[in-house]
Amino acid sequence: QVQLVESGGGWVQAGGSLRLSCAASGRTSSNYAMGWFRQAPGKEREFVAAISRSGGTYYDVSVKGRFSISRDNAKNTLYLQMNSLEPEDTAVYYCAATPNPFWSEPKRHAREYEYWGQGTQVTVSS
Repeated sequence: QVQLVESGGGWVQAGGSLRLSCAASGRTSSNYAMGWFRQAPGKEREFVAAISRSGGTYYDVSVKGRFSISRDNAKNTLYLQMNSLEPEDTAVYYCAATPNPFWSEPKRHAREYEYWGQGTQVTVSS
């Protein structure tokens, strides 16, 4: 089992940047495919970005070119660099992890993830 704790959320003006972190404990994160999801008030949780064990990445079209997902297996930490933030990016951001074979593709669906963090709030003002 792995525990996930997000940090780095906050308030930022439109056009600004934030970097989210997700610290994994309990098991080596290198054994897991990982991803970021977000949920805005009154909306369903939606996919943001994912990274496979081999480092392959996949992004939702709404964030592609603005967000970058990465992982540091030595630190058991997942990151999400968010640039050119827009008010529409306001949401609670969650990281997720699931055991996965090394060469599998990034996971894009919430149902594919076994473990979740508690979330961190990101607020972008116009």
